[in-house]
Amino acid sequence: MDRRNFIKYSGAAVAASSLVPSASFAAAPTEKRLIVIILRGGLDSLHALAPYADSEYSRVRPTLALSGPSEEGGVIDLNGYFGLHPALAGLYDLFQKKEALLLPASSTRYRNRSHFDAQNLLENGSGKPFGIKDGWLNRAISGIGGGSRRLGLALGPVVPLILLGKEGVQSWAKSKLPEVDEDFLVRLGNLYQKDPLFAEAYKNARGGFKPNVDMDGLQSLRRKEKDILLASRAAAELLRAPKGPRIAVMEMQGWDTHFGQSWRLDKLFQLYSKSLRELKAGLGPEWLNTAVVTVSEFGRTVAENGSKGTDHGTGGIAILAGGAVNGGRIIGKWPGLAEGALYEGRDLRPVNSHEGLFKGVLVQHLGLKDSFVEEVVFPDSSAVPRLEGVFRLNS
Repeated sequence: MDRRNFIKYSGAAVAASSLVPSASFAAAPTEKRLIVIILRGGLDSLHALAPYADSEYSRVRPTLALSGPSEEGGVIDLNGYFGLHPALAGLYDLFQKKEALLLPASSTRYRNRSHFDAQNLLENGSGKPFGIKDGWLNRAISGIGGGSRRLGLALGPVVPLILLGKEGVQSWAKSKLPEVDEDFLVRLGNLYQKDPLFAEAYKNARGGFKPNVDMDGLQSLRRKEKDILLASRAAAELLRAPKGPRIAVMEMQGWDTHFGQSWRLDKLFQLYSKSLRELKAGLGPEWLNTAVVTVSEFGRTVAENGSKGTDHGTGGIAILAGGAVNGGRIIGKWPGLAEGALYEGRDLRPVNSHEGLFKGVLVQHLGLKDSFVEEVVFPDSSAVPRLEGVFRLNS
């Protein structure tokens, strides 16, 4: 690995000769590990976990609906109604081993469709965009009691909001600055296209030609694969260390699939599956003490759009994996896809709660007190009960 360093979130860098910290830390207050993976852009949950047996599914998605499990390239059947996208084979392996569970039709308390507001609310935990300036996972770390020991780890060039706060955290990154993602460039082009001055500047910056979205996107995904797998190996090595961190946050970009959704998600799902496999292999025996929570800021529309994609929606999916998980199940309520069941007539209704899952992880897995979670980590969330029974009794 080219660069192995730890960066305090204040920005000061400390060089290290290996991924494992050379500094001497006290024993960890917990041997449980938690990894949070944020899929930025809004994952289309109905493409990941397809309700293929629902007649409404193929009706509203004439080109995007996944085939049944008996057809070539069809879903991996889970229970006769839901099936996983075939590129999620790594997740299915964990599901079969009862090391993964799925919570469909889930969301935070956010009900609008702005990336910026939704991601901020997802990470600050207050129930309001920009309601609190620090992150709920940083506040959770303060309840574990590590003293000066840095229990949190950010995988990437910057520390995300979810880990920012009074508790110091570590950071690992392959490079100091992230590469610009094609999704961002396309959105920027759409934003500038009606302004002659900015449209011309954007065109010149891109070399005076219209980008090949498929080729540029594929090249971006190939670069992204190297970075994500490298980060997954680093996270596993660092969390496995006896005196290493215990809580890590990883991010994956590119889930805003307004166009070309099928091939893009096929590649992203493959990458996500590989990342899970890297984490499990790298953590070794510590996988039994590990929970991996995967969420996105919101879901997408039930119906496809005219560009073979989907638009910003509401209800999404949360995934919980790990050796400590009481898995092999699809949990929570399911609202269905009938027109009358949709949120605002267009989105999967969010009948389950990301925050409820987060609370279950913090209390049942990390051992935080209920009162602390309710009052400090997720204030004003008493109406959202924590999910029970998501971890093995002997974990």
